[in-house]
Amino acid sequence: MAARVLRPLPRLKPFNRLQIILQHLKISKQTDSTAEVLLEKKGGAGIITLNRPKALNAVNLSMIRQIYPQIKTWEKDPETFLIIIKGTGGKAFCAGGDIRAITDAGKVGNKLAQDFFKEEYTLNNAIGTCKKPYVALIDGITMGGGVGLSVHGHFRVATEKTVFAMPETAIGLFPDVGGGYFLPRLSGKIGYYLALTGFRLKGRDVLKAGIATHFVESEKLPALEKDLIALKSSSTEKIADLLNNYHMKSKADQEEDFVLDEHMEKINSLFSGNSMEEIVKNLKQDGSPFAIKQLETINKMSPTSLKLTLRQLREGASMSLQDVLTMEYRLSQACMRGPDFYEGVRAVLIDRDQSPRWKPAALEEVSDEFVDDCFKPLGSNDLKL
Repeated sequence: MAARVLRPLPRLKPFNRLQIILQHLKISKQTDSTAEVLLEKKGGAGIITLNRPKALNAVNLSMIRQIYPQIKTWEKDPETFLIIIKGTGGKAFCAGGDIRAITDAGKVGNKLAQDFFKEEYTLNNAIGTCKKPYVALIDGITMGGGVGLSVHGHFRVATEKTVFAMPETAIGLFPDVGGGYFLPRLSGKIGYYLALTGFRLKGRDVLKAGIATHFVESEKLPALEKDLIALKSSSTEKIADLLNNYHMKSKADQEEDFVLDEHMEKINSLFSGNSMEEIVKNLKQDGSPFAIKQLETINKMSPTSLKLTLRQLREGASMSLQDVLTMEYRLSQACMRGPDFYEGVRAVLIDRDQSPRWKPAALEEVSDEFVDDCFKPLGSNDLKL
């Protein structure tokens, strides 16, 4: 290869130099408003704003790496009374984790497929153990990774625009980010139903299911935030009083019944099976329109994911959040090794043909030995919290 001749760079005229400096200043100003996550201190509140509206505020590794240390800093700061997390753009709080990046990394054995889950779950744990009151304004789409950024905190404020789901079984994954902790603790078998079918809850139903702690109309959130910022102490009671006050004044959909009310009896009996095969058998035997609809949904999901998810929730029901996240990290790495995650992402997010070809394709082909293997400790690679 011929050696490259390096020409001396032309000296910049003062005017050109000034233009370049101004250009840089302009860029750095833009970068701030286009930063993927904004971290600010206002009054007594530390405010985290997820700022990827075009990606529905999906959380990526660089955002996690900024949020985690900031939470830890605010936790120690006597002048920070509470932490607020919200999303920009009006459509989503956070629609999930950056699945595309994880898929690309996992395919080539890139370390990101380990780091992302490890650091995301460490952040979920930091939220779950945060010593300062943590208020998540879950206005808009809140799924997967977005649930992990909100559900483990003290307060979750839903609005009429909230859409909650844990849709992972449709992409060959499982309801992670501590799903094994909070889902089995919901009333009856609602958590199992949400985990296995990916059913979406909207608006006030997110509160009625026990996922949100309060309901406030979307247009009132700026006023609520202002009042939270003005608080002069980190008393959880004061924050609860303020949220209760807004909640009581929010009348939207107040008279509506919980969307799952009429099906609760069936959900509790049909989804109480000890195995996926038993749940499927229950649904077939029941034969009601509701049961048939659930059967159709479950038949579209990854059989491997369904089996992992059922066991994850059954075991997680009596575990601490830390033990659940450690278990889920093992499952995440098992999913990175198998074919279904990549196939699910292809079918749902890339080609969007909605026709995944699962391997194995049937529940009975997913052996207990295989499932056991997915739950095995990873030795020095285990998640340590």
